[in-house]
Amino acid sequence: MKSNFDIAAFKEKLESFGTFPMLYLFKFIVPFGKESEIAAIFPEEELILKPSSGGKYISTTIHKQADSADQVIALYEKAAQIDGVISL
Repeated sequence: MKSNFDIAAFKEKLESFGTFPMLYLFKFIVPFGKESEIAAIFPEEELILKPSSGGKYISTTIHKQADSADQVIALYEKAAQIDGVISL
C-alpha cells in the first residue's frame, strides 16, 4: 500500500463495517495484461473483468470470504506490489 496510507485507520474502518468473517468486495484497476497477477492473489475466487473503453485497463471485481480485517489488508498489500494497480 502507499507509504502515506494509514493502515491502522483502514483496519478500524473495516472492523466498524461489520463482523468478520464476511464477504468482502475487492476492486482493482490494472493495466491490460496484468489481470492474471490479480487472479494469482485470489486463486479460489471468480474475477469479474471489465475492460476500459480505451482498452488500456481492466477493472477487476472479486468477492471473497474474509476472515479478518488483517486478511483484507494483507491482500491489498499483495495487490499493491503489482505495477500500475489502483485499489478501490
